Amino acid sequence: MDAYLMEFGNLLLRWLHVIAAIAWIGESIYFVMLDNSLHPPRGAESKKRGVFGEMWAVHGGGFYHNQKYLTNPAELPDDLHWSFWKAYTTWLSGFALFAVLYLVKPSFYLANPGSEWAWAAALTGWQVSLIAVLFLVLGWFVYDQLCQRISPNMENDGVLSIAVAVMMVVVAYLSTQIFQGRAAFLITGAVMATSMSANVFFWIIPGQRRMVNALKAGEKPNPLDGKRGKQRSVHNTYFTLPVVFLMLSNHYSFTFSGPHAWIVMSLFIFSGAAIRQYFVLRHMGQNKLVYPIVGVLLLVVIAWLAAPAAPKAPAIASQSAGGTATTVAAVTSTKQAVDIMHARCVQCHAAKPTQPGFASAPAGILLETEQEVLAHPALIKQVIASKYMPLGNMTKMTDEERALIAAWPGK
Repeated sequence: MDAYLMEFGNLLLRWLHVIAAIAWIGESIYFVMLDNSLHPPRGAESKKRGVFGEMWAVHGGGFYHNQKYLTNPAELPDDLHWSFWKAYTTWLSGFALFAVLYLVKPSFYLANPGSEWAWAAALTGWQVSLIAVLFLVLGWFVYDQLCQRISPNMENDGVLSIAVAVMMVVVAYLSTQIFQGRAAFLITGAVMATSMSANVFFWIIPGQRRMVNALKAGEKPNPLDGKRGKQRSVHNTYFTLPVVFLMLSNHYSFTFSGPHAWIVMSLFIFSGAAIRQYFVLRHMGQNKLVYPIVGVLLLVVIAWLAAPAAPKAPAIASQSAGGTATTVAAVTSTKQAVDIMHARCVQCHAAKPTQPGFASAPAGILLETEQEVLAHPALIKQVIASKYMPLGNMTKMTDEERALIAAWPGK
């Protein structure tokens, strides 16, 4: 019952996280589109009132007239709309999920005993958990320092963009060396998501509050508050597509289980940013097809890098009629495959899992009978060849057993 309640709570928390993320990302993308679609005001009265830009739109059976003021609207209503709780709820629910799923069982989900770095392979559960949290904190700190030092007045954003890109490559490389592949992708995404939420909490909203307070006091707002808020909002919109991918990547083991995982991750980040750049410019009236082309080409490179190598089937020696010794590929029987499933996989993939923390079989896949095993041959061969399963190799599946599965016809 405890495992069931934990899983049900996980479901509700994940639902909250997804809903909040959709609301936040949707609103963020909308306002970036709105900002980039503004035209100079046509009416003399609007210009006189200090309107910076405006946009007419039709949606939902009605017409909308959006106007933007930089720092000098004639009046501010008491019911001024603020956008921040969606961002905070997304991060809080996401971190709660991370704590429940990863920090509670770090040896199972975070630790990387196969790391080429001896100190990383030897990390204990609490140590790897602490490093995971430090990744989020230090990731935000380094990103924020880059923004403040390289472009303090928002006049050197091109160089800043390159610096942030280099930072994310470094994060991708370090995370894949220290954490298990799936966790590495998630933590890198969490570094970006933490920076996005922290941008809202530490810079965007405080700057907007200072602007509002200045206007209400009859003072002129500091224009840097508006510029800095826009800078961080623009950064957030370029982080959006990469973060969405990184949060979904745990369902696709080929992305994070290969030897080039950190390169694959970096290219996905750049591909998402390039595709997002196309839409940002499109809203400005610029149809720069080079950006989606670059994004797609990067995806092609990723497909090549992430493609699994052909598995080597086990071989057996035989002797021909003339006495000549030959070697032929061995074929694994379905009974052998089922025996391996029973030894290494049914702890989780059973109607009643014996592995603590599992109330039901992951993804609903059962592997207790021959019929159940034969229902998923391609998936079984893929996740075992990539070493995605068993999770953390907690059941100690051997390379010989993986080779036997690779040589199983699955029929």
